[in-house]
Amino acid sequence: MKTYALRLKKGDKLKESILDVCIKEKIKAGVVISSVGSLDKAYIRGATGEVVKEFNMPLEIISLNGTVSYERIHLHISVSDKDYNVYGGHLMNGCIVNTTVELVILVLDNYQFASEFDESTGYNEIKIIDIDKEY
Repeated sequence: MKTYALRLKKGDKLKESILDVCIKEKIKAGVVISSVGSLDKAYIRGATGEVVKEFNMPLEIISLNGTVSYERIHLHISVSDKDYNVYGGHLMNGCIVNTTVELVILVLDNYQFASEFDESTGYNEIKIIDIDKEY
């Protein structure tokens, strides 16, 4: 297994930067195994899948985890504000790095994460392909 360690800088877009790395490095399947840093702005979708909340304030990243590939990014994030209130949910595009974000992505060599529409959920969901198996 290979790992990628990266540091995003002030003003970088979090989700978009992760996708850029996956495309550049041709990551077929990976997971975020470590993440620390802060944001100036965040967009987080709630559990209903219907509401995206915008946060325009300094936020500390408490956790960021999920699956990544050059085809899809599915990450959940938890952040805290200056009063230690914690918010979390599905990471959306447009989140802006405040000072820094340090990330480590672990690549899963024998898999490919694709995307396919699931009628039962109404969303594009992960399609896990074991590239060592023949179908």
